[in-house]
Amino acid sequence: MPVRIQTAIAREQQKGEILIGWIQAAVVLAWSVLYATSRKTSPADALFEPVPWTLGFYAVFTAVRIWLAHRHRLGDRLVAFSVVVDIAVLMLLIWSFHLQYRQPAAFYLKAPTLLYVFIFITLRTLRFEARWVLLAGATGAVGWLVLLLYAVAAQWYQDPITRDYVRYMNSPTILLGAEFDKVISILMVAGVLAVALLRARRSMERAIFDHAAATELARFVSAGVAETIAEAETSIKPGQAEMRSAAALFIDLRGFAALSRELPPDDVMRLLGEYQKRVIPLVRQHDGSIDKFLGDGILASFGAVAPSATYAADALRAADSIVDELTRWQIERRTAGLATPAIGIALASGDVLFGAVGDETRLEYTIIGDAVNTAAKLEKHTKAEQVTTLTTLATFELGASQGYSTAFPREIRGQRRILGVGAPMDIVVLAR
Repeated sequence: MPVRIQTAIAREQQKGEILIGWIQAAVVLAWSVLYATSRKTSPADALFEPVPWTLGFYAVFTAVRIWLAHRHRLGDRLVAFSVVVDIAVLMLLIWSFHLQYRQPAAFYLKAPTLLYVFIFITLRTLRFEARWVLLAGATGAVGWLVLLLYAVAAQWYQDPITRDYVRYMNSPTILLGAEFDKVISILMVAGVLAVALLRARRSMERAIFDHAAATELARFVSAGVAETIAEAETSIKPGQAEMRSAAALFIDLRGFAALSRELPPDDVMRLLGEYQKRVIPLVRQHDGSIDKFLGDGILASFGAVAPSATYAADALRAADSIVDELTRWQIERRTAGLATPAIGIALASGDVLFGAVGDETRLEYTIIGDAVNTAAKLEKHTKAEQVTTLTTLATFELGASQGYSTAFPREIRGQRRILGVGAPMDIVVLAR
Protein backbone atom coordinates (compact mmCIF):
# COMPACT_ATOMS: atom_id res chain seq x y z
CA MET A 1 0.00 0.00 0.00
CA PRO A 2 1.41 3.44 -0.92
CA VAL A 3 2.87 5.43 1.96
CA ARG A 4 0.35 8.25 1.45
CA ILE A 5 -2.51 5.74 1.92
CA GLN A 6 -0.87 4.32 5.06
CA THR A 7 -0.48 7.86 6.37
CA ALA A 8 -4.16 8.62 5.70
CA ILE A 9 -5.24 5.44 7.54
CA ALA A 10 -2.91 6.22 10.44
CA ARG A 11 -4.51 9.66 10.64
CA GLU A 12 -7.97 8.09 10.86
CA GLN A 13 -6.73 5.71 13.57
CA GLN A 14 -5.39 8.63 15.59
CA LYS A 15 -8.78 10.31 15.33
CA GLY A 16 -10.34 7.03 16.48
CA GLU A 17 -8.10 6.93 19.55
CA ILE A 18 -9.09 10.49 20.45
CA LEU A 19 -12.76 9.60 20.02
CA ILE A 20 -12.35 6.49 22.19
CA GLY A 21 -10.77 8.59 24.93
CA TRP A 22 -13.60 11.12 24.97
CA ILE A 23 -16.25 8.41 24.96
CA GLN A 24 -14.51 6.78 27.91
CA ALA A 25 -14.50 10.17 29.64
CA ALA A 26 -18.25 10.42 29.01
CA VAL A 27 -18.72 6.91 30.45
CA VAL A 28 -16.75 7.86 33.59
CA LEU A 29 -18.85 11.00 33.97
CA ALA A 30 -22.09 9.03 33.56
CA TRP A 31 -20.97 6.43 36.12
CA SER A 32 -19.97 9.17 38.54
CA VAL A 33 -23.33 10.92 38.24
CA LEU A 34 -25.22 7.65 38.66
CA TYR A 35 -23.15 6.67 41.68
CA ALA A 36 -23.51 10.10 43.29
CA THR A 37 -27.28 10.29 42.81
CA SER A 38 -28.30 6.67 43.32
CA ARG A 39 -29.28 5.11 46.60
CA LYS A 40 -26.41 3.13 48.12
CA THR A 41 -27.09 -0.59 48.57
CA SER A 42 -23.94 -1.57 50.45
CA PRO A 43 -24.04 -1.94 54.26
CA ALA A 44 -24.06 1.39 56.09
CA ASP A 45 -21.04 0.38 58.14
CA ALA A 46 -19.03 -0.86 55.15
CA LEU A 47 -15.40 0.12 55.63
CA PHE A 48 -14.51 -0.16 51.96
CA GLU A 49 -16.29 1.40 48.98
CA PRO A 50 -14.33 0.57 45.81
CA VAL A 51 -16.43 2.51 43.29
CA PRO A 52 -15.21 6.06 44.13
CA TRP A 53 -11.59 4.91 44.13
CA THR A 54 -12.04 3.03 40.85
CA LEU A 55 -13.78 5.96 39.17
CA GLY A 56 -11.11 8.35 40.42
CA PHE A 57 -8.26 6.21 39.13
CA TYR A 58 -10.00 5.59 35.83
CA ALA A 59 -10.77 9.31 35.37
CA VAL A 60 -7.08 10.17 35.79
CA PHE A 61 -6.04 7.33 33.51
CA THR A 62 -8.54 8.45 30.84
CA ALA A 63 -7.36 12.07 31.06
CA VAL A 64 -3.73 11.00 30.54
CA ARG A 65 -4.80 8.78 27.67
CA ILE A 66 -6.69 11.62 25.96
CA TRP A 67 -3.67 13.91 26.38
CA LEU A 68 -1.38 11.30 24.80
CA ALA A 69 -3.85 10.70 21.96
CA HIS A 70 -4.05 14.40 21.11
CA ARG A 71 -0.25 14.57 21.05
CA HIS A 72 -0.05 11.44 18.85
CA ARG A 73 2.01 9.60 21.45
CA LEU A 74 -0.17 6.52 21.77
CA GLY A 75 1.98 3.86 20.16
CA ASP A 76 1.00 0.20 19.90
CA ARG A 77 2.39 -0.65 23.33
CA LEU A 78 0.46 2.12 25.05
CA VAL A 79 -2.71 1.21 23.19
CA ALA A 80 -2.33 -2.44 24.25
CA PHE A 81 -1.64 -1.34 27.83
CA SER A 82 -4.73 0.89 27.72
CA VAL A 83 -6.94 -1.98 26.53
CA VAL A 84 -5.69 -4.26 29.30
CA VAL A 85 -6.11 -1.55 31.94
CA ASP A 86 -9.71 -0.88 30.81
CA ILE A 87 -10.67 -4.51 31.34
CA ALA A 88 -8.47 -5.00 34.42
CA VAL A 89 -10.04 -2.03 36.24
CA LEU A 90 -13.52 -3.39 35.49
CA MET A 91 -12.60 -6.88 36.71
CA LEU A 92 -10.97 -5.49 39.86
CA LEU A 93 -14.11 -3.49 40.59
CA ILE A 94 -16.28 -6.60 40.18
CA TRP A 95 -13.93 -8.61 42.41
CA SER A 96 -14.18 -6.00 45.17
CA PHE A 97 -17.97 -6.35 45.43
CA HIS A 98 -17.78 -9.42 47.70
CA LEU A 99 -15.59 -7.43 50.10
CA GLN A 100 -17.84 -4.38 50.02
CA TYR A 101 -20.99 -6.43 50.62
CA ARG A 102 -19.27 -8.97 52.94
CA GLN A 103 -20.35 -11.94 50.84
CA PRO A 104 -18.62 -15.09 49.58
CA ALA A 105 -16.53 -14.61 46.45
CA ALA A 106 -19.15 -16.32 44.24
CA PHE A 107 -21.39 -13.33 44.98
CA TYR A 108 -19.61 -11.11 42.44
CA LEU A 109 -20.10 -13.64 39.62
CA LYS A 110 -23.75 -12.57 39.46
CA ALA A 111 -22.93 -8.85 39.18
CA PRO A 112 -24.46 -7.24 36.05
CA THR A 113 -21.41 -4.97 35.93
CA LEU A 114 -19.80 -7.59 33.68
CA LEU A 115 -21.92 -6.20 30.83
CA TYR A 116 -19.65 -3.16 30.73
CA VAL A 117 -16.96 -5.37 29.24
CA PHE A 118 -18.91 -5.26 25.98
CA ILE A 119 -18.68 -1.47 25.98
CA PHE A 120 -14.89 -1.66 26.18
CA ILE A 121 -14.80 -4.26 23.41
CA THR A 122 -17.01 -2.25 21.05
CA LEU A 123 -15.08 0.95 21.78
CA ARG A 124 -12.02 -0.63 20.20
CA THR A 125 -13.82 -0.83 16.84
CA LEU A 126 -13.44 2.94 16.51
CA ARG A 127 -9.77 2.49 15.68
CA PHE A 128 -10.50 0.19 12.71
CA GLU A 129 -8.02 -2.45 13.85
CA ALA A 130 -9.35 -5.90 14.65
CA ARG A 131 -6.37 -6.81 16.85
CA TRP A 132 -7.45 -4.40 19.59
CA VAL A 133 -10.99 -5.79 19.57
CA LEU A 134 -9.58 -9.29 19.90
CA LEU A 135 -7.22 -8.17 22.66
CA ALA A 136 -10.11 -6.60 24.59
CA GLY A 137 -12.20 -9.75 24.13
CA ALA A 138 -9.35 -12.06 25.14
CA THR A 139 -8.52 -9.90 28.17
CA GLY A 140 -12.17 -9.89 29.22
CA ALA A 141 -12.45 -13.68 28.86
CA VAL A 142 -9.21 -14.30 30.76
CA GLY A 143 -10.21 -11.79 33.43
CA TRP A 144 -13.54 -13.52 34.02
CA LEU A 145 -11.88 -16.94 34.15
CA VAL A 146 -9.45 -15.59 36.77
CA LEU A 147 -12.37 -14.31 38.83
CA LEU A 148 -14.09 -17.70 38.45
CA LEU A 149 -11.00 -19.60 39.59
CA TYR A 150 -10.58 -17.22 42.53
CA ALA A 151 -14.21 -17.76 43.56
CA VAL A 152 -13.82 -21.54 43.40
CA ALA A 153 -10.54 -21.46 45.32
CA ALA A 154 -11.86 -19.03 47.95
CA GLN A 155 -14.87 -21.27 48.72
CA TRP A 156 -13.34 -24.70 48.22
CA TYR A 157 -14.28 -25.76 51.72
CA GLN A 158 -17.98 -24.98 51.10
CA ASP A 159 -18.35 -27.17 48.01
CA PRO A 160 -19.33 -24.05 45.94
CA ILE A 161 -19.95 -25.74 42.58
CA THR A 162 -23.50 -26.79 41.76
CA ARG A 163 -25.46 -28.10 38.80
CA ASP A 164 -28.79 -26.88 40.15
CA TYR A 165 -29.76 -23.65 38.39
CA VAL A 166 -32.31 -22.64 41.03
CA ARG A 167 -29.80 -23.16 43.81
CA TYR A 168 -27.24 -21.20 41.77
CA MET A 169 -29.60 -18.25 41.44
CA ASN A 170 -30.53 -18.20 45.12
CA SER A 171 -27.23 -18.93 46.85
CA PRO A 172 -23.53 -18.02 46.62
CA THR A 173 -22.78 -21.14 44.56
CA ILE A 174 -21.13 -21.44 41.19
CA LEU A 175 -22.67 -22.90 38.03
CA LEU A 176 -19.72 -23.55 35.77
CA GLY A 177 -21.86 -23.75 32.63
CA ALA A 178 -23.28 -20.27 33.27
CA GLU A 179 -19.81 -18.79 33.75
CA PHE A 180 -18.44 -20.50 30.66
CA ASP A 181 -21.42 -19.10 28.73
CA LYS A 182 -20.27 -15.61 29.75
CA VAL A 183 -16.73 -16.32 28.60
CA ILE A 184 -17.96 -17.75 25.29
CA SER A 185 -20.27 -14.73 24.80
CA ILE A 186 -17.36 -12.35 25.35
CA LEU A 187 -15.19 -14.23 22.87
CA MET A 188 -17.99 -14.55 20.30
CA VAL A 189 -18.84 -10.85 20.42
CA ALA A 190 -15.16 -9.93 20.05
CA GLY A 191 -14.75 -12.41 17.19
CA VAL A 192 -17.82 -11.24 15.27
CA LEU A 193 -16.85 -7.58 15.74
CA ALA A 194 -13.32 -8.36 14.57
CA VAL A 195 -14.59 -10.01 11.40
CA ALA A 196 -16.98 -7.11 10.75
CA LEU A 197 -14.14 -4.69 11.40
CA LEU A 198 -11.85 -6.46 8.94
CA ARG A 199 -14.53 -6.10 6.28
CA ALA A 200 -15.10 -2.45 7.21
CA ARG A 201 -11.34 -1.87 7.19
CA ARG A 202 -11.07 -3.15 3.63
CA SER A 203 -13.90 -0.84 2.61
CA MET A 204 -12.23 2.08 4.40
CA GLU A 205 -8.89 1.35 2.70
CA ARG A 206 -10.64 1.19 -0.66
CA ALA A 207 -12.44 4.46 0.04
CA ILE A 208 -9.23 6.19 1.16
CA PHE A 209 -7.39 4.81 -1.86
CA ASP A 210 -10.14 6.00 -4.22
CA HIS A 211 -10.21 9.42 -2.55
CA ALA A 212 -6.45 9.73 -2.81
CA ALA A 213 -6.59 8.59 -6.43
CA ALA A 214 -9.28 11.18 -7.18
CA THR A 215 -7.20 13.86 -5.46
CA GLU A 216 -4.14 12.89 -7.47
CA LEU A 217 -6.25 12.62 -10.62
CA ALA A 218 -7.38 16.21 -10.14
CA ARG A 219 -3.75 17.25 -10.52
CA PHE A 220 -3.59 15.69 -13.98
CA VAL A 221 -7.06 16.61 -15.23
CA SER A 222 -9.41 19.41 -14.27
CA ALA A 223 -11.25 19.09 -10.96
CA GLY A 224 -14.55 18.96 -12.83
CA VAL A 225 -13.42 16.07 -15.02
CA ALA A 226 -12.07 14.21 -11.98
CA GLU A 227 -15.42 14.69 -10.26
CA THR A 228 -17.26 13.49 -13.38
CA ILE A 229 -15.14 10.33 -13.46
CA ALA A 230 -15.51 9.69 -9.72
CA GLU A 231 -19.28 10.17 -9.71
CA ALA A 232 -20.04 8.19 -12.88
CA GLU A 233 -22.82 5.65 -12.25
CA THR A 234 -21.22 3.09 -14.58
CA SER A 235 -17.83 2.54 -16.15
CA ILE A 236 -17.08 5.28 -18.67
CA LYS A 237 -16.97 4.01 -22.26
CA PRO A 238 -15.21 5.52 -25.29
CA GLY A 239 -17.59 7.66 -27.30
CA GLN A 240 -19.81 8.66 -24.39
CA ALA A 241 -20.53 12.36 -24.83
CA GLU A 242 -22.97 15.16 -24.10
CA MET A 243 -23.81 18.21 -26.17
CA ARG A 244 -23.00 21.42 -24.30
CA SER A 245 -23.07 25.13 -25.07
CA ALA A 246 -19.54 26.20 -24.20
CA ALA A 247 -16.58 28.39 -25.01
CA ALA A 248 -13.10 27.18 -26.00
CA LEU A 249 -10.02 29.23 -25.15
CA PHE A 250 -6.60 28.65 -26.77
CA ILE A 251 -3.42 30.13 -25.31
CA ASP A 252 -0.07 29.73 -27.02
CA LEU A 253 3.52 30.95 -26.73
CA ARG A 254 4.74 32.14 -30.11
CA GLY A 255 8.12 30.94 -31.30
CA PHE A 256 8.43 28.52 -28.40
CA ALA A 257 9.72 25.66 -30.58
CA ALA A 258 12.63 27.75 -31.83
CA LEU A 259 13.27 29.07 -28.34
CA SER A 260 13.36 25.55 -26.89
CA ARG A 261 16.17 24.67 -29.31
CA GLU A 262 18.24 27.64 -28.18
CA LEU A 263 17.80 27.47 -24.41
CA PRO A 264 19.12 24.80 -22.01
CA PRO A 265 16.44 22.18 -21.15
CA ASP A 266 16.17 23.42 -17.54
CA ASP A 267 15.49 26.98 -18.71
CA VAL A 268 12.87 25.76 -21.17
CA MET A 269 11.00 23.83 -18.50
CA ARG A 270 11.34 26.70 -16.03
CA LEU A 271 9.84 29.11 -18.57
CA LEU A 272 7.01 26.70 -19.31
CA GLY A 273 6.34 26.19 -15.61
CA GLU A 274 6.19 29.94 -14.91
CA TYR A 275 3.79 30.48 -17.79
CA GLN A 276 1.45 27.66 -16.82
CA LYS A 277 1.57 28.60 -13.14
CA ARG A 278 0.21 32.03 -14.02
CA VAL A 279 -2.44 30.90 -16.51
CA ILE A 280 -4.02 27.89 -14.79
CA PRO A 281 -5.29 29.67 -11.63
CA LEU A 282 -6.90 32.39 -13.77
CA VAL A 283 -8.77 29.82 -15.85
CA ARG A 284 -10.09 28.16 -12.69
CA GLN A 285 -10.85 31.50 -11.07
CA HIS A 286 -13.29 32.21 -13.91
CA ASP A 287 -14.97 28.77 -13.68
CA GLY A 288 -13.00 27.28 -16.55
CA SER A 289 -11.37 23.86 -16.89
CA ILE A 290 -8.04 22.97 -18.42
CA ASP A 291 -8.87 20.54 -21.21
CA LYS A 292 -5.30 19.72 -22.18
CA PHE A 293 -1.75 20.98 -22.48
CA LEU A 294 -0.45 21.04 -26.06
CA GLY A 295 3.26 21.53 -25.43
CA ASP A 296 3.38 25.28 -24.85
CA GLY A 297 -0.30 25.60 -25.77
CA ILE A 298 -3.24 25.38 -23.39
CA LEU A 299 -6.82 24.51 -24.29
CA ALA A 300 -9.38 25.56 -21.70
CA SER A 301 -13.14 25.20 -21.77
CA PHE A 302 -15.96 27.10 -20.10
CA GLY A 303 -19.38 25.51 -19.65
CA ALA A 304 -18.32 22.10 -21.00
CA VAL A 305 -17.37 20.15 -17.88
CA ALA A 306 -20.09 21.83 -15.82
CA PRO A 307 -22.95 23.56 -17.67
CA SER A 308 -22.96 27.34 -17.15
CA ALA A 309 -25.28 30.16 -18.11
CA THR A 310 -22.34 32.60 -18.36
CA TYR A 311 -19.75 30.49 -20.22
CA ALA A 312 -18.95 33.12 -22.90
CA ALA A 313 -18.68 35.95 -20.35
CA ASP A 314 -16.46 33.77 -18.14
CA ALA A 315 -14.17 32.94 -21.05
CA LEU A 316 -13.86 36.62 -22.04
CA ARG A 317 -13.08 37.67 -18.49
CA ALA A 318 -10.50 34.88 -18.24
CA ALA A 319 -8.88 36.04 -21.48
CA ASP A 320 -8.62 39.61 -20.19
CA SER A 321 -7.10 38.43 -16.89
CA ILE A 322 -4.62 36.15 -18.66
CA VAL A 323 -3.48 38.95 -20.98
CA ASP A 324 -2.89 41.27 -18.01
CA GLU A 325 -1.01 38.60 -16.06
CA LEU A 326 1.17 37.42 -18.94
CA THR A 327 1.98 41.02 -19.87
CA ARG A 328 3.35 41.54 -16.35
CA TRP A 329 5.24 38.25 -16.69
CA GLN A 330 6.80 39.39 -19.97
CA ILE A 331 7.93 42.66 -18.39
CA GLU A 332 9.51 40.79 -15.47
CA ARG A 333 11.42 38.47 -17.81
CA ARG A 334 12.64 41.30 -20.04
CA THR A 335 13.80 43.24 -16.97
CA ALA A 336 15.71 40.16 -15.83
CA GLY A 337 17.27 39.77 -19.28
CA LEU A 338 15.48 36.48 -19.97
CA ALA A 339 13.97 35.19 -23.20
CA THR A 340 10.42 36.45 -23.52
CA PRO A 341 8.10 34.79 -26.06
CA ALA A 342 5.08 36.57 -27.48
CA ILE A 343 1.58 35.35 -26.70
CA GLY A 344 -1.42 34.40 -28.80
CA ILE A 345 -4.89 33.95 -27.30
CA ALA A 346 -8.22 33.26 -29.00
CA LEU A 347 -11.67 32.07 -28.01
CA ALA A 348 -14.89 31.03 -29.66
CA SER A 349 -18.21 29.66 -28.47
CA GLY A 350 -20.95 27.35 -29.67
CA ASP A 351 -22.28 23.84 -29.25
CA VAL A 352 -19.58 21.28 -28.46
CA LEU A 353 -19.43 17.62 -27.59
CA PHE A 354 -17.97 16.92 -24.17
CA GLY A 355 -17.06 13.29 -23.67
CA ALA A 356 -14.53 10.47 -23.59
CA VAL A 357 -12.32 9.58 -26.53
CA GLY A 358 -9.81 6.76 -26.89
CA ASP A 359 -10.24 3.05 -26.27
CA GLU A 360 -10.88 0.85 -23.24
CA THR A 361 -7.23 1.03 -22.17
CA ARG A 362 -6.69 4.78 -22.54
CA LEU A 363 -9.44 7.38 -22.26
CA GLU A 364 -9.40 11.15 -22.26
CA TYR A 365 -12.18 13.63 -21.61
CA THR A 366 -12.16 16.45 -24.14
CA ILE A 367 -14.34 18.89 -26.08
CA ILE A 368 -14.98 18.56 -29.81
CA GLY A 369 -16.79 20.92 -32.13
CA ASP A 370 -16.70 23.96 -34.39
CA ALA A 371 -16.05 26.28 -31.44
CA VAL A 372 -12.83 24.41 -30.65
CA ASN A 373 -11.67 24.40 -34.27
CA THR A 374 -12.52 28.09 -34.70
CA ALA A 375 -10.66 29.06 -31.52
CA ALA A 376 -7.59 27.11 -32.65
CA LYS A 377 -7.56 28.76 -36.06
CA LEU A 378 -8.22 32.20 -34.56
CA GLU A 379 -5.22 31.77 -32.26
CA LYS A 380 -3.00 31.18 -35.29
CA HIS A 381 -4.68 34.14 -37.03
CA THR A 382 -3.57 36.51 -34.24
CA LYS A 383 -0.18 36.64 -36.00
CA ALA A 384 -1.79 37.77 -39.26
CA GLU A 385 -3.78 40.45 -37.44
CA GLN A 386 -0.69 41.36 -35.36
CA VAL A 387 -2.66 41.27 -32.12
CA THR A 388 -2.54 39.27 -28.90
CA THR A 389 -6.16 38.22 -28.41
CA LEU A 390 -9.04 37.56 -30.78
CA THR A 391 -12.59 36.30 -30.55
CA THR A 392 -15.55 36.09 -32.86
CA LEU A 393 -18.09 38.89 -32.88
CA ALA A 394 -20.81 36.35 -32.06
CA THR A 395 -18.92 35.24 -28.93
CA PHE A 396 -18.27 38.84 -27.89
CA GLU A 397 -21.96 39.74 -28.22
CA LEU A 398 -23.02 36.57 -26.42
CA GLY A 399 -20.64 37.38 -23.57
CA ALA A 400 -22.04 40.89 -23.34
CA SER A 401 -25.57 39.45 -23.05
CA GLN A 402 -24.29 37.21 -20.22
CA GLY A 403 -22.90 40.12 -18.21
CA TYR A 404 -19.46 40.67 -19.68
CA SER A 405 -18.47 44.32 -19.86
CA THR A 406 -15.29 46.09 -20.78
CA ALA A 407 -13.86 49.41 -19.60
CA PHE A 408 -12.46 50.32 -23.02
CA PRO A 409 -13.76 49.96 -26.60
CA ARG A 410 -12.93 46.81 -28.56
CA GLU A 411 -12.01 46.86 -32.23
CA ILE A 412 -14.26 44.94 -34.62
CA ARG A 413 -12.67 43.75 -37.84
CA GLY A 414 -15.31 42.68 -40.32
CA GLN A 415 -15.35 39.81 -42.78
CA ARG A 416 -11.88 38.45 -42.12
CA ARG A 417 -10.79 35.31 -43.93
CA ILE A 418 -9.36 32.83 -41.43
CA LEU A 419 -7.14 30.04 -42.72
CA GLY A 420 -9.11 26.80 -42.48
CA VAL A 421 -12.48 28.51 -42.01
CA GLY A 422 -14.73 28.40 -45.06
CA ALA A 423 -16.61 31.70 -44.84
CA PRO A 424 -15.32 35.13 -43.82
CA MET A 425 -16.23 36.14 -40.26
CA ASP A 426 -16.38 39.21 -38.10
CA ILE A 427 -13.78 39.18 -35.36
CA VAL A 428 -13.10 41.32 -32.29
CA VAL A 429 -9.65 42.34 -31.08
CA LEU A 430 -9.61 41.96 -27.30
CA ALA A 431 -5.95 42.94 -26.83
CA ARG A 432 -3.23 44.21 -29.10
